[in-house]
Amino acid sequence: MRSLTWTVLGALAEGVAARGGPLPAGGPEAVAAAVDATCGPVLPEEGIGAEAALGGLVRAVAAGAADPSDPACVAHLHCPPLAVAVAADLAASALNPSMDSWDQAPAAAVVEQRVTEALAALVHPAASDPDALITSGGTESNLVALLLARERARERGARPVQVLVGANAHHSVHRAAWMLGLPTPVTVECRAGRMLPAALDRALTELGTGPCLVVATAGTTDEGLVDPLPEIAEVAACHGAELHVDAAYGGPLLFSDRLAPRLAGLEHAVSVTLDLHKLGWQPVAAGVLAVRDRAALDALTLRADYLNADDDTEAGLPDLLGRSIRTSRRPDALKIAATLQALGRRGLGALVEHCVRTAEEFAHAVDAHPALRRRPGDIGISTVLFRPTAADALPGEEGDALVAAVRRDLLAAGRAVLGRARAEDGDGTPRLWLKATLLHPRTRAADLDGLLELVVETAETAETAETAETAETAETAETAETAETAETAATATTAATAAAAETAGSPATAVPARTTGGTR
Repeated sequence: MRSLTWTVLGALAEGVAARGGPLPAGGPEAVAAAVDATCGPVLPEEGIGAEAALGGLVRAVAAGAADPSDPACVAHLHCPPLAVAVAADLAASALNPSMDSWDQAPAAAVVEQRVTEALAALVHPAASDPDALITSGGTESNLVALLLARERARERGARPVQVLVGANAHHSVHRAAWMLGLPTPVTVECRAGRMLPAALDRALTELGTGPCLVVATAGTTDEGLVDPLPEIAEVAACHGAELHVDAAYGGPLLFSDRLAPRLAGLEHAVSVTLDLHKLGWQPVAAGVLAVRDRAALDALTLRADYLNADDDTEAGLPDLLGRSIRTSRRPDALKIAATLQALGRRGLGALVEHCVRTAEEFAHAVDAHPALRRRPGDIGISTVLFRPTAADALPGEEGDALVAAVRRDLLAAGRAVLGRARAEDGDGTPRLWLKATLLHPRTRAADLDGLLELVVETAETAETAETAETAETAETAETAETAETAETAATATTAATAAAAETAGSPATAVPARTTGGTR
């Protein structure tokens, strides 16, 4: 194991050095060709040995990776994992507990219980009996939250629960409703990226009586914005609706005493989603669903005699099957526990604060740059939307096309990984923006100055190329038009000549052919 680990570490270093940037250059085809050339067939007739396989595959994947530890890799909620979490994940893989029965994961089950207790208390500090589940991420957490709401409505004998969700919500909420056979969610109007409480009030009033689940967002994917949770909670309560908060992005603000007040109102939610593979720096996956009342999880209870027989449970063996909608699952709580212990709440809070502060400073740098413009308004948690001013000088769709081209050109060159988001401008017009989501706990704003210059340089190049292409297209069109005109004129001349010849050869006016030797 030690020698293979050293092989992996060496191959990682070699791959990163070969890449030399945040992303491999050349695009999808070049990356696929490089991987195939390095690795050969995945299932050969004869094996090549562990060291050769590991060295080749790890080197190829590292050389072709999008590297979230690079300051120019800022497109997504894709964090550089902490070394302590990576090392703990190695141990989890080596031990390989399966978290569906106690006899497969005796100690890991205890660690998971302690982690979920701690995180449930962090999310619901005033609740008397909160609990939490470890999930694969926000998508699963939102699915389980809607499933629990569906079962609560069934227990009351009510109609199927109606979900209401902001236009800013993550797509997983709509997918969860579809998977669970629930009515299509009602989409509530947003303004400046946040749900409007007044619009929610109108929507609930129109629905009338019956079970409803309002899904608010604390950290939108596109902008990192937090819905007005206290107002939304008040509106929901007035209508007898329940509240679920998708805080997959924003939940870790709770680690910081300074930033936790941004999530005021979270305490009113019956369930809360948070992801620690975003602002928690865990390797994927590390999701959590926290519930205010432990009894809410009773709906997940299931019996399978080979995993949690009644007499085993009565004899004191912990029942793990009802802790997830999955059966076999990794001990993801181990890496979370190692990180929580290593840094503590304050240490994690300091890392979160660093990312938020870096985003604020980055936003100031964008504002100060004459060739860039930031989306008006407050920035999100650690997300900044901006675009080249060159795009603003073009008509709407052409300006958006320039923004999209800048992003793709940087990807193709392997020089930067920026996201894209469509969001309202100051005048209410939806426009396309470049998106920087800053999750690196060590990156400083000064480290991102080069990224801004790359964007400006690429925009100028793209605009010049577009202008040249437009001019070439116009010139080609003009040449074609001239050629067409000449061809038309030539056709007319040919037609006139043919007509004259035909007239000369008609029977009434024909000139007899001259003969030699006179008449006979």
